[in-house]
Amino acid sequence: MTISLIICTRNRAGPLRRCLAAVAAIAHDGDWELVIVDNGSVDATAETIRAFAAAQDFRVVPVFQPVAGLSNARNAGVAVATGELMLFTDDDCYVAPDLLDAARAAFADPTIGFVSGRVRLFDPLDARITINESTTPLRFPARRFLATGLVKGANLAFRRAALAAISRGGPPFDPLLGAGARFPAGEDSDAAQRVALAGWAGAYDPRLVVDHHHGRRGHDVAALFRGYDIGRGAFHAKLLTLDGGLRPALSAWAGLPSRVRARPGLLGGELRGALGYWRAMLGG
Repeated sequence: MTISLIICTRNRAGPLRRCLAAVAAIAHDGDWELVIVDNGSVDATAETIRAFAAAQDFRVVPVFQPVAGLSNARNAGVAVATGELMLFTDDDCYVAPDLLDAARAAFADPTIGFVSGRVRLFDPLDARITINESTTPLRFPARRFLATGLVKGANLAFRRAALAAISRGGPPFDPLLGAGARFPAGEDSDAAQRVALAGWAGAYDPRLVVDHHHGRRGHDVAALFRGYDIGRGAFHAKLLTLDGGLRPALSAWAGLPSRVRARPGLLGGELRGALGYWRAMLGG
């Protein structure tokens, strides 16, 4: 299977250099390419990408997407990628050298449409958030509810055919969701959920490994979680608009009381996200 590794970045030339150093160490005998999407950067990102591409013997595809938003950037990457598999990681992550081999193995089952991998904490001084260090594989059945957090956009892969199945009515990643968008999270869960509703199974496969050097400390956590709450509410509201989404939506909202008990402050964020998404759908 041919593979496209897609990395989106915006005004983070320093972290991007470290990220790309890990990409340069990938060992893979198959056909693959790196797609780097510059999401409107005004720092040294463009120069960093050009210098890296010139030094590699594998295919590097630079893309410039001036419209801010992670979903917009990922959609731009998908539009030019040629791989049968499309892997996404972030510009503050360091991929393992065998990431592509692991991805190819994870998609050996033809019923699998998406796979999320292991995201380890790189710096032990950083807050233990935005990671999934579990070593236990999981399978996500088709057409079932996929709770937020089960897939991580920092290490997420799709079969091209699965993304094509959810792109007939629009782009694979919802421009309203994700970093830099109106609702600052949830684009990864939304894309995977729509793939599942299209009839594909998914998986968490710990053989796919990246290390996340996110740099957030304790004082950053509350603001990050507020954004996640809003994105989660928007994602759960969107479920009601999807074919086959009623049952997942009921599962999503049935879990609200337990989420509130675990963290009472999230209620306002989820409701804000849900109401905001419905207003957006109505043109508000």
